[in-house]
Amino acid sequence: MNKITPEHLSRDAYVYVRQSTPDQLLNNPESRRRQYALETRARALGWENVIVIDEDLGRSGGGAARPGFERLLAAICAGTAGAVFAIEASRLACNGRDWHTLLEFCVVVNSLIIDEDGIYDPRSVNDRMLLGLKGTFSELELSMFRQRSQQALRLKAARGELNTTVAIGYRRGADDRLEQDPDKRIREALSLVFRKFAEIGSVRQLVLWLRQERIDLPIAVHGAQGRSVQWRLPRYNTVHRLLTNPVYAGAYVYGRTFTRVRFEGGRKVATHGIVRRPEEWDVVIRNHHDGYITWEEYDRNQKVIAGNANMKGAMVRGSVRNGSGLLVGLLRCGHCGRKLKVHHNERKGARYVCTTDIANLSNKNCIAFSNMRIDTAVSAEVLRAVSPLALEAALQLIADHEQAGVERLRQCELALEQACYEATHARRQYDAVDPDNRLVAGELERRWNECLAAQVRLEEQMENLRHEQPRMLSEDDRAMLLALADDLPRVWNHPDASIEIRKRILRAVLTEIVVTIEGDRLCLVVHWQGGDHTRLEVVKNRIGQNRFKTDKETVQLVGELARVLPDHSIAPVLNRLRIRSARGNSWNELRVRNFRGTHQIAVYREGERAERRELILHEAASRLGINKMTVIRLIRDGILPGRQICAGVIREEDLDRPTVRRAIRNGRAVSPDARQQKLPFQ
Repeated sequence: MNKITPEHLSRDAYVYVRQSTPDQLLNNPESRRRQYALETRARALGWENVIVIDEDLGRSGGGAARPGFERLLAAICAGTAGAVFAIEASRLACNGRDWHTLLEFCVVVNSLIIDEDGIYDPRSVNDRMLLGLKGTFSELELSMFRQRSQQALRLKAARGELNTTVAIGYRRGADDRLEQDPDKRIREALSLVFRKFAEIGSVRQLVLWLRQERIDLPIAVHGAQGRSVQWRLPRYNTVHRLLTNPVYAGAYVYGRTFTRVRFEGGRKVATHGIVRRPEEWDVVIRNHHDGYITWEEYDRNQKVIAGNANMKGAMVRGSVRNGSGLLVGLLRCGHCGRKLKVHHNERKGARYVCTTDIANLSNKNCIAFSNMRIDTAVSAEVLRAVSPLALEAALQLIADHEQAGVERLRQCELALEQACYEATHARRQYDAVDPDNRLVAGELERRWNECLAAQVRLEEQMENLRHEQPRMLSEDDRAMLLALADDLPRVWNHPDASIEIRKRILRAVLTEIVVTIEGDRLCLVVHWQGGDHTRLEVVKNRIGQNRFKTDKETVQLVGELARVLPDHSIAPVLNRLRIRSARGNSWNELRVRNFRGTHQIAVYREGERAERRELILHEAASRLGINKMTVIRLIRDGILPGRQICAGVIREEDLDRPTVRRAIRNGRAVSPDARQQKLPFQ
């Protein structure tokens, strides 16, 4: 019976072409040719308008989004598809849901399904049963293939022989084992990355240093000619992958990542490359091959990288940042167990705060305190512990200074050596070709010129690096560094000492510090890296108390001045006496007013001195009819009682003393000066 009717031929024929992976597109072209050949068969069967759908080439049919398949279903629902051509059921779908959806749509609109074996009408019971069996067998076959291949991969990985890709710095040996790349430039570049990370302790800072020093790193590039190595300035992801890949620690690892599947809009969505924790890895074989670092160094690097992560929860210390709080990331609340955060204030400095609400019933913080005293106490304890190592650190600093610049110079030497080889190789290629064959000789000559230009550029760069090498330390410089080793507190508190370096030193020797508050004291339990513990107690500032404290003499002076002068007159008096505020600032009316408010000193009230019958210098001089200097001499000689509070305070009744009036009348208000001599008169 002919299943193809004029109704089918009046509509379009759709040829669905699909291959599951990009690798099949490159290596399995024959299957693709068979699928495209279905267009010829459709025309032979009588269809004039044949539409080929090939948008899903390289896409899996296991339930992921396929725009080509969606387009095919839309054409069937619209009634424009008379037949659907595919070489087999697995091309149309790899799961029962998509396959039976296609069959139901074809039944409704009377569309045929045609493959290389025959023509099927889904409305026919026998054809429908046969198509259902084909879909089921196809799904079962794919599941069995997948299960067998995955089990084979696991068995091969368990032996440490499954190497899908080879990391840069390694290659497969004769027995298919991993061995380090014989290229010395690659090996030394990778060793430099691991060595500098142990010194710097930050992936980001390491990348900045490498780019600043213009040190290139090797990367693997896959092209038409296969795998090749290119040298480029590093990026963060490149360095991060090097530091987190256990292959460089000599270990074989399988199962570091997994795929998570979820449903969105009725379709399966797979997320690949989700990182597992090390304890969840399927296979870990240590000492599998020669490594660039040891497994202990790799494990330490992972802890440093994980500890540098910010906003990753209360158990992560976070990276070292530029802030005044030295113990950021090390402090933990002894009451609730949470990590303490730091709040910076330009005027008040830094404060360590536990943001846990007490019983979750109020906005009051669990504990909070200033950073100054606790930073000082912990720093002093650390300096006491590391003092025996100060001389060794000074000698290491001298060696590091002499070694500075050697890394970049060494990398430049290796790059120059490689450039010389490439130039020689390009010259040999040019010499081997017939000069009359300009189509080939011209291209080889261009490559040779590029290699020579790169060689000249590296030679100039290397010459500049030799001139930029740091000078050797003199004997005086060496003696100064060794002397500083005996006075660590002076080095620690030096203004040029970097806050980041201090934080890194504290993190190198301390694990964490548990803080509890007992009365007016901070009780600290310092956990050292070696496992020891030290208990410290620090007096906590009382409310309103801080390190910016004014001396009692200044408080007393302002209190006395406030009884005779207003705020705008007190400020210049204090400035003339060169008295500074607690923060080292000069005085103005606003600062005087705030100072009085803090120390509860009453403001000067107009007429207050008149009520106490007190005068100041210029008022007393005007009342007596003399100048101010004469009044000062009378006070200094003890004739006129007065309090010399910068402005001079004199009681009004003291002006009427007989001794004062007599001194003014007799001209004795001027104090005798022994240095004055009498002029001889004849």
